Amino acid sequence: MVKTTIQTTLAALALLALAACGNTTGERGLTGAGIGAAGGAATSAATGGDPTTGAILGGAAGAAAGALTDEEDIDIGEPVWE
Repeated sequence: MVKTTIQTTLAALALLALAACGNTTGERGLTGAGIGAAGGAATSAATGGDPTTGAILGGAAGAAAGALTDEEDIDIGEPVWE
């Protein structure tokens, strides 16, 4: 139980840290959704849950975190496509 809680907490922190890649609200929301979906699916699979549900919830959380922050809040550089 403790291991699962630690893994989930670390995954959540990583998602929040990486959810806001990009300069515009759209870029940040899109990259946040992708990172959140991947992290949610991986975390859910690692903890015995349904990866699809994890991806949906993680994607929604990542998109929200990306869209609701701006460059001054979290800035990890330019997106790879620029």
